[in-house]
Amino acid sequence: MAGIYIHIPFCKQACHYCDFHFSTSLKKKDELLQALIQELVLRKGELKNISVETIYFGGGTPSLLSINELKLLIDSVFKNYTVVENPEITLEANPDDLITVQGQSKTIFEEYKSIGINRLSIGIQSFFERDLKLMNRAHNAHEAKDCLTLATKYFDNISVDLIYGIPGLTNNEWIENIDTVLAFNIPHISCYALTVEPKTALESFIKKGLIDNVDDDLAQEQFNILVDKLEANGFVNYELSNFGKSNYFSKNNSAYWQGKPYLGIGPSAHSFNGDQRSWNVSNNTKYIKSIQLNELPREVEILSKTDKFNEYIMTGLRTIWGVSLEKVEENFGITYKNHLLQQAEIYIKEQLLYIEKDNLLTTKKGKFLSDGIASNLFKINLI
Repeated sequence: MAGIYIHIPFCKQACHYCDFHFSTSLKKKDELLQALIQELVLRKGELKNISVETIYFGGGTPSLLSINELKLLIDSVFKNYTVVENPEITLEANPDDLITVQGQSKTIFEEYKSIGINRLSIGIQSFFERDLKLMNRAHNAHEAKDCLTLATKYFDNISVDLIYGIPGLTNNEWIENIDTVLAFNIPHISCYALTVEPKTALESFIKKGLIDNVDDDLAQEQFNILVDKLEANGFVNYELSNFGKSNYFSKNNSAYWQGKPYLGIGPSAHSFNGDQRSWNVSNNTKYIKSIQLNELPREVEILSKTDKFNEYIMTGLRTIWGVSLEKVEENFGITYKNHLLQQAEIYIKEQLLYIEKDNLLTTKKGKFLSDGIASNLFKINLI
């Protein structure tokens, strides 16, 4: 099984923390849409003998596309690829896009369902105006609640994004954010620590003293609050940033962490087939021109045995499935397994890692630190 990710590189405005590739100009939207369709055609041979089980519209802001534009892309996937029955089709959406389309015979949610979209990932981030303004989000707190009221009338499979560790966000306010989502009976929640990425507006504001810097200790505190509260409400923290109720884990995201192949369509999109990773140029104009010439505007990296090992450690430790020691030995050899156990020893003593049923996993204490721990378990310069 495989997944297809389609990157929609347009936004109404730039969030201060975001370093993803996007443009606030929609001038090239029609050209880019045709280029996306053409890339799907050009790359259909890459999944020739593999069925597609997930289609994911990410961005950017995919909810800026019209129903007809989204339908064109979905139809192109079905035309050029073998797709399983009832695939998971996810649309990332912003609250302001979901409540501004009024006066139609059908709601925007009914329109989405009519073209096959069966999962929404809604970027709420916070229910406090102060936070939304700090992040330069396009919606307000009232719209955030209104969109969930509407969305839950039509969609069962909904994920909500929240951000913690925001300067000025107290623990009580963070709990209120979580409680607000829970009140809507949302079955999946993705939560991310606010990160100061290079060359973003947020970094500039912090350097100028206009905004307080991110407090890592507070972020960890709020992560622990999050885990305790959601687990008490029947959620499984199946990946560091993702919490789902039974049968509501993201199939798209789970495929990434479990090493399944996926195609990334669109400017800046990444792809993976098990042996190599590739990524498209992060420039809309260059992307469009290249595709119009039937050329793929991408760079390709052939993964070495060590690359694959390191990637497995990084992704595995973030999940409830952990790192299978049997799989490490089977796929990489006893030398890699011994290295892993030697490097893990100190973290096991510090109760950050533990071994259960031949799987290496993070403890509750070590979960928030899993990325840093994983990097220290990597194997370097082995052929």
